[in-house]
Amino acid sequence: MCGIVGIHALSARPSASFSALEMMLGMIRHRGPDEAGIYRDEQTGLGTVRLSIIDVEGGTQPISNEDGTVWVVFNGEIFNHPELRKDLESRGHRFSTASDTEVIVHLYEEYGPECVTLFNGQFAIALWDRRDRTLLLARDRVGIRPLYYTVKNGALVFGSEIKALLAHPDIDARIDIDALTQVLTLWSTIPPTTPFQDIQELPPGHILTATRGQISVRSYWNLPFSEDDRSNELEEADYAERLGTLLADATRIRLRADVPVGAYLSGGLDSSTIAAFSRSFLTDRLRTFSVAFADPAYDERVHQERMTDALGTAHSRIECTTSNIADAFPDAVWHAEWPLLRTAPVPMFLLSELVHREGLKVVLTGEGADEFLGGYDIFKETKIRRFWARDPQSKIRPLLLQRLYPYVQGLSDSRAFLEAFFRKHLTETDRLDYSHVLRWENTAGLRRLLAPHIRERVRRHDPVVDMVALLDRHPAYRDWSSLAKAQFLEALVFMPEYLLSSQGDRMLMAHSVEGRYPFLDHRVIAFAASIPARLKIKGLNEKFILKQAVEDLLPASVLRRGKEPYRAPIAEVLLGPNAPDCVMGLLSPDIVAASGYFDVLAVQRLITRSQNGAPLSERDTMGVAAVISTQLLHHQFVEHFPYRRAASFPLNKVVDLSTKED
Repeated sequence: MCGIVGIHALSARPSASFSALEMMLGMIRHRGPDEAGIYRDEQTGLGTVRLSIIDVEGGTQPISNEDGTVWVVFNGEIFNHPELRKDLESRGHRFSTASDTEVIVHLYEEYGPECVTLFNGQFAIALWDRRDRTLLLARDRVGIRPLYYTVKNGALVFGSEIKALLAHPDIDARIDIDALTQVLTLWSTIPPTTPFQDIQELPPGHILTATRGQISVRSYWNLPFSEDDRSNELEEADYAERLGTLLADATRIRLRADVPVGAYLSGGLDSSTIAAFSRSFLTDRLRTFSVAFADPAYDERVHQERMTDALGTAHSRIECTTSNIADAFPDAVWHAEWPLLRTAPVPMFLLSELVHREGLKVVLTGEGADEFLGGYDIFKETKIRRFWARDPQSKIRPLLLQRLYPYVQGLSDSRAFLEAFFRKHLTETDRLDYSHVLRWENTAGLRRLLAPHIRERVRRHDPVVDMVALLDRHPAYRDWSSLAKAQFLEALVFMPEYLLSSQGDRMLMAHSVEGRYPFLDHRVIAFAASIPARLKIKGLNEKFILKQAVEDLLPASVLRRGKEPYRAPIAEVLLGPNAPDCVMGLLSPDIVAASGYFDVLAVQRLITRSQNGAPLSERDTMGVAAVISTQLLHHQFVEHFPYRRAASFPLNKVVDLSTKED
């Protein structure tokens, strides 16, 4: 695991500035505190900071082929690197290290850009081919590892985090208003949009090529939700057995490391499954880590303790209070680089700090099971609404909705509210966004907080229109099952932008910890796509086939638990007595007006309601987080960048082929 940066001249100009590369690396030193290196020639500069996990002593980057014509820097892991190395050696390739990074170089020599299709891993790669003057950037299939880029003054500038790009002397930070409205509607941005103007992300499963001054971006992999021929369906037990076998192997290869590997353990089905498989492959006692909350409404420690007892793990836990979540919120926003609608990333930030403090660099987690095996309540909601839509006047069918969202206060108690809220668009089952339209319309209510001139702009250009247009362009989407469509929407936007980035990579790497995700092995994803919807959600029993696959591994209490989403308190953290010191200053009318994103009166009304003890809706609490996190982004990146000074460090490896000085 590492952080990477680069500067590539698209036209005749001086070579990449060595000092600029150093400053860019300094901003992401937290991603790789163990080593740092730079490669530079007359056209391209590459930089890396390294968290050494594979070939700790010999894997220093940048790494080249034998004659120095191909150079690579790499953030992530190639889990099948031993198998790939063996095949390459049989073809005559010779290696000087035991690292997975060097495998990338030789596989590129053998197969060119298509080599990325052979990787089982999580990666952001920058590869410079001096022979034909081509730069290749590639990102893993589902977006576990981030990669951002922009073009400025004839140069392509890229890095693992946006703050690395902003450290380049030619690049300034400006919040993208269209991106902000996307977040306040869809919960995230639509790739390649980021919260910062003119800075794009390389979408998951894509390759960027820069050659002869031209940039092209193409997809090499798509989320596989198409329905297979059901004439040869397996028996239920066969699906369960095959899923269990694939998950076991996905976990096994993600334990490959030259340092100890631990696991997160929330007490739910997904993390418990991965922890159980991990324990079966390790000779040493498994180290596990979890979050607990002082507020019992969010606390799951009793379930965590059942699992640690069952597995016999060496367990460490951090207990989060409103005070320490509040204290860490500004730091979490700095690392996330994104407007946040919830505080849930903050406990994950604090958890990775615990992992780092206890000396571990790698943890396995359970992300991905909900998206690909049917775990979210929104999938069950869609199933109920489609069932209800077949008899819209039924008074019985909407009662099934009372079984959903028990964690939303008062929602299931009001039959009239349930029926009125979920009836909207009920019979419009041909809508491409049918599964998510209620969520997006409800979230869009946050746009009332925006400044009047921005609200007017949104009235002319609704992010939902862009999202639906994207779906309409996707091959065969209209022909998929209703569950497949809903899963695709979750995996396309929310999973990479929020779950794997804001709450995943950024909170882990803030403390130099790498997360690994067996459920996101592309073999598991492809097989999950072939499992009939009736076995993913059986009745209203979510992830049914996963429970069948692991019933011999886990205690019955875990298998019987209903889905409880991971949550953290919001309003009481950000507007309560322990609110961060900077918050009230950033929410003062003068500061809100000066930043220009939000309506001063609307923000003050929301603050007053909260501080007067009035109950806030789920949407209102999201609004609190959105306003404060956006104000923090403006403060940290637009007004006062760098909010933190770049870390100084020695370079362990420098290859400078440039004939020009900075």
